[in-house]
Amino acid sequence: MLKLPPFLAPVQVAVLPLVDKDGLPEKATEVYEMLRMDFDAVYEAGDTIGKRYHMLDEIGVPYCVTVDYQTLQDETVTVRDRDTTRQERVPISGLKAWLAKALACPEIR
Repeated sequence: MLKLPPFLAPVQVAVLPLVDKDGLPEKATEVYEMLRMDFDAVYEAGDTIGKRYHMLDEIGVPYCVTVDYQTLQDETVTVRDRDTTRQERVPISGLKAWLAKALACPEIR
């Protein structure tokens, strides 16, 4: 796994639908379109979620945003941290602010 600091990663965030059906790709596309102007973002679909996480970890993507069935109910997404594999539910309305804080360049001393 490539562990670049988040502010140096060539791709900062990946948006993934959990599965490629049931309206999840359309919602994931909405989230991707919302993020792509402010962050170096990619949209990734097709394989199993575990394989996509693994591939994105290997190329150093620090955060993956997963759109799942709960997203359709409550407008939250799962954000997965590459280094800790910790997952957190974040409201879509606060996702840009969450990512901006997470990706901020650390203070240089």
